[in-house]
Amino acid sequence: MRIIMGKIMRRIVIAAVALLVAWPGFAADPVKIGFSMGLTGGNAPNGKQLLEALELWRADVNAKGGLLGRPVSFVYYDDQTQPPNEQAIYTKLIEIDKVDLLLGPYGTNQIAAALPFLAQTKLTTIGILGTAANHEIHYPNYFAMIPLGEDAVHAFSSGFFELAMAQKPTPKTVAIVGADAEFGKNSTDGARDNAKKAGLDIVYDRRYPPNTTDFTPIVRAIQAANPDVVFIASYPPDTVGIVRAVSEIGYAPKMIGGTMIGLLATPLKMQMGPLMNGYVNNEIFVPAFDFPGSRELMKRYQAVAATKGIDPLGYGFVPFGYAAGQVLEQAVAGTNGFDHQKLADFMRSHKFSTVVGDIEFGKDGEWKTPRFVFTQWQGLTAKDLQQIGDPKHQVVVWPAALKKGDVIYPYADAKK
Repeated sequence: MRIIMGKIMRRIVIAAVALLVAWPGFAADPVKIGFSMGLTGGNAPNGKQLLEALELWRADVNAKGGLLGRPVSFVYYDDQTQPPNEQAIYTKLIEIDKVDLLLGPYGTNQIAAALPFLAQTKLTTIGILGTAANHEIHYPNYFAMIPLGEDAVHAFSSGFFELAMAQKPTPKTVAIVGADAEFGKNSTDGARDNAKKAGLDIVYDRRYPPNTTDFTPIVRAIQAANPDVVFIASYPPDTVGIVRAVSEIGYAPKMIGGTMIGLLATPLKMQMGPLMNGYVNNEIFVPAFDFPGSRELMKRYQAVAATKGIDPLGYGFVPFGYAAGQVLEQAVAGTNGFDHQKLADFMRSHKFSTVVGDIEFGKDGEWKTPRFVFTQWQGLTAKDLQQIGDPKHQVVVWPAALKKGDVIYPYADAKK
């Protein structure tokens, strides 16, 4: 009996192996996609949710049979939010790991650091959430997963200044401050041009070292310049420091905000809570957006996030990580292969359907059509997730076609 059962079990195992080999997802070697991601350092709160978004995409594409019948696997490394690490990481991915496809990096500074090396390789990549990271190098095989349009430098702050100049009394002066790094430079350069175009007198215009931890002296210096409007380009930890410094010294310009990345990360928003009231900030994805598959994706992500201790909401990051995978998937299908030049040519000439809407790429790999909003935090009374995730507290105030409410002006009124 034992001998018969043993023979039966061996036949079952052999049959199971045969079935696995017959399924294309197991018959072929995996397609290796390589990228770097900030999983520690300043980008970690956002990098972890982007990684989860990519994992959700990978699960979905593998459930459909992979890319051209081959299962997708990831090879990635933590760049520690340090731009100098990018070249070494992508060198390893290309020369040692022998990845088939590339994504990333995530973040303006990281992308700008990687692009000179990637341009030498002529390989194609999709950078995630980089502000005009390619506007100086003009590498043709780079594509951006951020909805700022072809003039990203100026678009990032356009709505902020349009809102400011629509208020009564009209502001006359502005302070511009940002991190002294690629993101901060691009954002403040655009803000400077937009402020001048609006006729504002720039009374303070400086960038602070990226390792700054005490922002009170900076905020006091801005207060001394007495601007009507304050535009800020800050990284996640910087955002918290600036918001707290503004509150601690009781500073109240007529309008404040800008491109404050920390106002996009839920754990940091929960640290600040009501201190955010009145801030006007650039947002690239809000709960009000409803593109095909976007709400289902967010439900799936939020269910996973609750078990992993990562950003519980994910708006502003998760859809763009998933969409980067979708673009790559559609380009591979459209070219029927993994040739990087053919992929780049296809990306430049086709429209992509994604969870962040339809995308067409234009100059420097940026989106042809911008799609973003400015919001203002209003009426927060606590730091709990229910309030932070409620759209009535994060009010879309620009553009007019998408607005859900009016700016509370001046800023002091929003603090009451």
